[in-house]
Amino acid sequence: MENLDRLCAEYGNKFAKEVSEGLGNAKAAETFITKALGVLQEQGLYAFLLFCESRGDKEKPGAIRIKKLTEEILKDKLSLVNNGDILKEISDKDNGLASRLDDLILAIQVLEKSLIYARFHAKAMKKSG
Repeated sequence: MENLDRLCAEYGNKFAKEVSEGLGNAKAAETFITKALGVLQEQGLYAFLLFCESRGDKEKPGAIRIKKLTEEILKDKLSLVNNGDILKEISDKDNGLASRLDDLILAIQVLEKSLIYARFHAKAMKKSG
């Protein structure tokens, strides 16, 4: 298994850069990342992905990038889901991620820490211009 803190730091940086590029600036990225983190913390992984899916035109470019990186972490780095639709992989399968409590908790913790780091990266990007 990989060093999870290093993985979170790596993806925190990726989330901040990708969302900032998608939304056009670090301030918008910080705001959007904060919203996404709040949904993950308060409502869970499935709601977090639905939140990303439901964004309007203004936030859609950032949401698409967050979802893509989330899939990358869960599929490629942690091997918690397969290559199907991530929402179905979490909820619809008999052995989906939502039915495997230890794996679900790991996924949420890694994403939560990555998004916390991303928020700090975006804040630092905002200050450095």
